[in-house]
Amino acid sequence: MKYNCLAALFVIALGVGSQVRAHHSFAAVYDRSDPISLEAVIVEVRLTNPHSWFFVDVEADDGTVERWSIEAGTPSGMIRNGYSPDVIKQGDVVTINGFRAWDTSRPAGMLSELITADGTVYGMFGPREGPGAR
Repeated sequence: MKYNCLAALFVIALGVGSQVRAHHSFAAVYDRSDPISLEAVIVEVRLTNPHSWFFVDVEADDGTVERWSIEAGTPSGMIRNGYSPDVIKQGDVVTINGFRAWDTSRPAGMLSELITADGTVYGMFGPREGPGAR
């Protein structure tokens, strides 16, 4: 009986741990005191739960290209804020403003706003029109 209880507790702990890892707080992963602004080329957009992802290539001053992973809001939240899958295509040049991951060993960040070539801004507060609209 004692071993059955321990086994049950172990299984429950595994289940709870996987849920915590699957959906995390942005503050736990991203440093809000380390803003980033990236001129980037869209490689892939994933509107998947629990959060959407933008994978982009960023050219450094020395000409090397680095692939960044940018986490964004939920797919439904992105769509509510005006973003749709046909807005941004592979190869589009965008500006991404956001915050760098605490783990600086990998090129990753959290999106606060994405600005398309025509100046439309997508992010936390929906689309805003025009160059540099805020």
